Amino acid sequence: MTLRTLLLGACSAMAFAGMASAETLTIATVNNGDMIRMQKLTDDFKAKNPGIDLEWVTLEENVLRQKVTTDIATKGGQYDVLTIGTYEVPIWAKQGWLLPLDNLGDSYDVNDLLPAIRSGISQDGKLYAAPFYGESSMVMYRKDLFDAAGLKMPDAPTWDFIADAAKKITNKDKEIYGICLRGKAGWGENMAFLTAMSNSFGARWFDEQWKPQFDQPEWKDTLTFYVNLMKEAGPPGASSNGFNENLALFQTGKCGMWIDATVAASFVADPKQSQVADKVGFALAPDKGLGKRGNWLWAWNLAIPAGSQKSEAAEKFIAWATSKDYTNLVAEKEGWLNAPPGTRTSLYASADYQKAAPFAKMTLDSINSADPTKPTVKPVPYVGVQFVAIPEFQGIGTAVGQQFSAALAGQISVDQALQSAQQLTTREMTKAGYIK
Repeated sequence: MTLRTLLLGACSAMAFAGMASAETLTIATVNNGDMIRMQKLTDDFKAKNPGIDLEWVTLEENVLRQKVTTDIATKGGQYDVLTIGTYEVPIWAKQGWLLPLDNLGDSYDVNDLLPAIRSGISQDGKLYAAPFYGESSMVMYRKDLFDAAGLKMPDAPTWDFIADAAKKITNKDKEIYGICLRGKAGWGENMAFLTAMSNSFGARWFDEQWKPQFDQPEWKDTLTFYVNLMKEAGPPGASSNGFNENLALFQTGKCGMWIDATVAASFVADPKQSQVADKVGFALAPDKGLGKRGNWLWAWNLAIPAGSQKSEAAEKFIAWATSKDYTNLVAEKEGWLNAPPGTRTSLYASADYQKAAPFAKMTLDSINSADPTKPTVKPVPYVGVQFVAIPEFQGIGTAVGQQFSAALAGQISVDQALQSAQQLTTREMTKAGYIK
């Protein structure tokens, strides 16, 4: 055997060993702008971690939720990194379906995570997911329409002020509607908005014995107020409108006010995307003077399923994607306005970010004012602001959302919608063993 043959053989063996040691992480994620942006920036991760390849499975939110839930419940093992919401984390951690993230590295600075966001993804003091971006909800409004009507938006408005202002700035002849709110049925669509709104009206999903509360006056007040407001000052076809539909209406100048996710602020304030970018103001979500505002709390998070064979590589990826360095990378490549919001204290302390994002303080104040452990005026047996963190909520929330959407469309009355909500929720909660 010649020296050349020996060298070639050694090189081949080394190359094979290199190939064998490369791990491919399969990442299931949602098809929103921030996650798509992350995929474009992963060369930075690969340069720092040459032994790890990434394979992306990018899905629409409802499809993602269905596939990931099925996979983790059946221990399918299709995915090494999951993109999941604040709803799933406490439930799945309790079931033992997620690995705790206790090796994110010295530079990660877990104490920099915003306390409200961190508490929603922790169990018994351990972090079970890392937040990629976080949000609450707030009022986005057209300053020019308010000026023309002689109105001034308070930083912390009441629902009565919002209703009065919405009627005054509506001009249906010009297709300008005073307010756009979610109407599309779904536990994460209209019920995210309406549950948060109901908290501020003193309502709750369940009393301390898990008895549904849709037969109580606080829910009737909430739903009546919402339906009447949308009839008088909302756009046509509102029962089909979710986040994306209302975003498009607001960006094209057809909404005077929009109460929705704080993450939308960067879209409506960006002149490349919004026709009204220079006319937008921001305020906290409204209240009824009962000590709770109608704002929610949500984060998209990255987590590792308990059965993963590649947990070490997965945790390296999660540490990279949710780090301060990643925020700086986005700022450098895409501008500070596009930095993933709502997860880290340091972002809101940055003068560069504050300068680029006029909504920064309002977003931070909104997130800090939401408390998933005490979401309602009266005591409740659950955690979660705009959802109830029990496995049955997805099905029940969507079924109730269909009743409330039908009331908004005028197909049934408010009373009928609440009666149906009470019956179906009682039936499902009895079947699941909550109600004895």
